[in-house]
Amino acid sequence: MPSWKLVSGLCLFFFGSMVAAVGVGYAMVGVPSEENAAARSQNNVYYWADGSQMVATGAGQNRQNITIDRIPKEMQYAVISAENKTFYKDSGVDPMGIARALANMARGGDTQGGSTITQQFVKNTYLSQDQTISRKFKEMFISIKVGTKLSKHEILQGYLNTSYYGRGAYGIQAAAQTYYGKDAVDLNASECAFLAALLKGPTYFDPAGNENLDRTATKEANLERSKERWSWILGEMRKDERISEAEYQEAIKRYPEPQGRKAIKGMTGQISYLVDTAKKYVLNNSDIDERKFDQGGYQIYTTFEKDKVEALAKAVKKIEKEKIDPKRKLDKHVQFGAASVKPNDGAIVALYGGAGYENNHFNNNADTSGVPVGSTWKPFVLAAAMEHGTYKTQGVGVSPLSKYNGNDRLKVRRQDGSYYLREDNSFFYQKNETDRRWGYITLRKAMEQSVNTPFVQLGVDVGLTKVRDTAKASGILDQSFAGLNPSFALGTSTPSAIRMADAYATFAASGKHTAPYSVKSVKYAGQELEGFEKPKAAQAMPENVANNLTDVLENVIENGTGKNARALGRTAAGKTGTTDENKSAWFVGYTQQLSTAVAMFREDPESHKLLSMNGTAGVDSIHGGDIPTSVWTEYMRAALEGEPDPGFPEPTTIGEIADQAGAPSPTPSFTASPTPSPSASPSATPSEPSPTPTPSTTETCSAWDFDCEESGGNTNGGADTGGGGDVTPTPTMTETGEPGNSRGNSNGGLFGGTG
Repeated sequence: MPSWKLVSGLCLFFFGSMVAAVGVGYAMVGVPSEENAAARSQNNVYYWADGSQMVATGAGQNRQNITIDRIPKEMQYAVISAENKTFYKDSGVDPMGIARALANMARGGDTQGGSTITQQFVKNTYLSQDQTISRKFKEMFISIKVGTKLSKHEILQGYLNTSYYGRGAYGIQAAAQTYYGKDAVDLNASECAFLAALLKGPTYFDPAGNENLDRTATKEANLERSKERWSWILGEMRKDERISEAEYQEAIKRYPEPQGRKAIKGMTGQISYLVDTAKKYVLNNSDIDERKFDQGGYQIYTTFEKDKVEALAKAVKKIEKEKIDPKRKLDKHVQFGAASVKPNDGAIVALYGGAGYENNHFNNNADTSGVPVGSTWKPFVLAAAMEHGTYKTQGVGVSPLSKYNGNDRLKVRRQDGSYYLREDNSFFYQKNETDRRWGYITLRKAMEQSVNTPFVQLGVDVGLTKVRDTAKASGILDQSFAGLNPSFALGTSTPSAIRMADAYATFAASGKHTAPYSVKSVKYAGQELEGFEKPKAAQAMPENVANNLTDVLENVIENGTGKNARALGRTAAGKTGTTDENKSAWFVGYTQQLSTAVAMFREDPESHKLLSMNGTAGVDSIHGGDIPTSVWTEYMRAALEGEPDPGFPEPTTIGEIADQAGAPSPTPSFTASPTPSPSASPSATPSEPSPTPTPSTTETCSAWDFDCEESGGNTNGGADTGGGGDVTPTPTMTETGEPGNSRGNSNGGLFGGTG
């Protein structure tokens, strides 16, 4: 056993060494003579795909220093009560907080917290934002020295002048102008508490939302977080006796709604959405946080092609001008979103995000959430069937020439043979858009005319999880998926236009999926940063499945609901989509060189809820084969001008004919002899009568009864006329009797790590 003298000696030596190390560190680390590069103004420069400059953002930081006497006492009190209650008493450092931060860093966890106002001022002014142990020690020693050289008022003034409040605003004066259009000296207590709340993280506390940068930073979520922290800060100010009870009651009376976001110089037209998309990609593919990025100095080389971006915007404006009249009540609030992606590559070459920041449109419609895709989802159902087969075929793929009942108002049968029921236990009947009696038609014909009933039953027969997995492998994100009830097969999910263009690019690339990307490389201080290599391709589905699907979607344009796209004048494949109550309309199509998705919808500017487009453009209803297809065709014609027309790879016969029970002969069920050529499309042959409705005097619309209140088919002369129904329901209830049938997440934002 070691003697007490040895143990005491070792302890004294250890503590003595620690004191010596601290002393040496304190002596060696001096206060820098000038501000760090991050505290000086720099630009971020964005470049087009050809290397030419697109725009330089942040031409000097939006920052203006003011003296402490111009900063309201309420603002000073708000940050002290929220950030550092012992500010006027402490030495400038919080040893326990530093210890916690160092322990978190060692574990690779969250490094935030544990910093006094003095430490944050030092970090903002003299150091980088890097989360490293060496930087933390420097921060500690410099903070101690700064605390002996500067007064508390000088430190607080410096902190409030260098802090980042979001929207590109550095310092309290810029923040006051950005959020309230007034000088800092004129802020009231309630506004001060709001601005102090932003210091916790403007991405998540700015009520305008920042969904373009983070899918969780929606307006609703941010507003809730902002109000909660705003009221908490006011409560802390009262508790700390910084404001009186009367002042508190006056301040808490009304949430100080800030002004909306404004366009920055040069960030007009589509540039704002391109920059936001590229910025989001950079932040999601590196350890750079938004504050550090906004301090500038980065060169971002994007995938966007200027001529294609301009062609897409021009196509939207041309068709919009021809069809939409803002003077008509039902034409108000119509919006478009579109994106164009290179198959076999993943590069986003163009997008249309909306009317522009200068027109107070800050959401990127190319990356929007909450707009169901309708029947453009049906190709994922057919692809899953061709690859996996149904529960009846024991893993053998299904031919697109298999026949399913296409009549209106059919009961949907589960795999165990029972029927789906409504909440009142009456039979659920799937509807088409019209009551045309198609009889048993091939899946190829059902896709051509967008008949719903075959695909609802096919989706259940294949297994809705397999349909979901096929869509996911093609590029659709988890958070986009709706609940797995029968209408899942008809497009109740809400992926973005970028993700839909990317998923269809998988079909164009014979089943190879490459994640969409918007940035090719990033440089800082002349050095290229890591993490921006081109995404690698992966085989999402068998090559012949994709090629057969393309053959079916070519037929949609040649003979079906997408026939308006024949005006492109070259080989193309695509699918139309329309949702219930006519709330959105899509066209997604592709050639071998380019895949493009176009969405059209109306949105209430206050609630941001989708509005019906019935009556929009002076017609009874809008369909995917109408205006969205016209925009797509106009753009693709310009984007592919001068390019060859390579067509598509020739598909080979796939799968076995697995007709739905009751289909007429001569086609045997499943064990059929060799499959006929895909070019042969059997005509509709009515055979089995529609099921007899459940005895009931009143039918009410169920969650899956899309078009329940519609009067019938397309009456506007569009490409969907006579079709079985390019309309998809939006569920409003949970399907009973099937696990996992909840509504699910309808957030269709784009990038889970891509941009």
